[in-house]
Amino acid sequence: MLAGRLDLTTLDFAVEEVPVPVPGPGEVLVAVAAAGVCLSDLHLIDGTLRVWQNDHPKLTLGHEVSGTVAVIGPDVPSSVTVGRRVILQAGQSCGACELCVRQRPCLNGRTRGVHYDGGWAQYALARHDTLVPIPDHLPFDQAAIIPDAVSTPYAAIMSTAQVRPAQSVGVWGIGGLGAHAVQLLRFTGAAPIIAIDPLPEARARASTFGADLTLDPTAADFTDRVLTATTGRGLDHAFDFAGTPTIHDQATKVLGLSGTLVLVGLSNGPLTLTDGIGFSVRNQRLLGHFGSTPEDVEALVALTTYHRLDFTNSISAHIPLTNATDAVHQLATRTNNPIRLVLIP
Repeated sequence: MLAGRLDLTTLDFAVEEVPVPVPGPGEVLVAVAAAGVCLSDLHLIDGTLRVWQNDHPKLTLGHEVSGTVAVIGPDVPSSVTVGRRVILQAGQSCGACELCVRQRPCLNGRTRGVHYDGGWAQYALARHDTLVPIPDHLPFDQAAIIPDAVSTPYAAIMSTAQVRPAQSVGVWGIGGLGAHAVQLLRFTGAAPIIAIDPLPEARARASTFGADLTLDPTAADFTDRVLTATTGRGLDHAFDFAGTPTIHDQATKVLGLSGTLVLVGLSNGPLTLTDGIGFSVRNQRLLGHFGSTPEDVEALVALTTYHRLDFTNSISAHIPLTNATDAVHQLATRTNNPIRLVLIP
């Protein structure tokens, strides 16, 4: 089969022929229908993110995956059947730590396409407990991006920040995660939703996804416009989806009393706040966020099942798996400012 493989020593990426994997105990083989291309995949290729806890020389990328169950391995529950339409959770528990033994959230969660082979391939292995059934009416391309592109901002909004209706929110970076954050904030009743991005195209997109106001962070009147939009109170929540250190100081300057700054975009640089005293006096909070839980993904599938959410406008292009290197280049250069590029085997 074909698979998009990253050499973990040289960081060379190429689509190669590899053997079709055979499911072991508790595993199934999934025929991949669609796989999302995420900025973290790009950061693995360019070396910004380094793979840890992985001794294999090469890795198949891809943590946003949908498809159908093709082969069932030993010791898989009978409820899992060949032909079932599924998405794959973006990660899985280690199964060995103290909390896993006690059936609690894992201490050492492992990510698909990072710690083990992902879904940029014609077939992917999956532990049976990472399968999430999807309804027939949900297209594979939209389903594939739910684990991460949608579930990560959902978890950041609902669990980490615990945004409530009518709270004011600023969203920095209207890319794949930020655009969905705007859509989900609209769904949860946040108001006003202020989308912030230097690119006019991204700001226009934020408007279509439900932003009440869009701003250029480099504008001279940026702070005044945020304060005006929030009747002088400042933001209840600020989300950094870009992973840009300069955002932190800008966000805290327009954050209100007891406001929360949530860091979702990944950055390997130091975290600094120039007004540490003001941050404390205003009782503000700085929270990190990464990924989502299986329950978040299941909730989003349920919401799409009942037509509460739709991700039709999230798919920027369908690209053949054989052209995965082109997809990586398009994302790296922001060609046509994509929300999500989807690989099709």
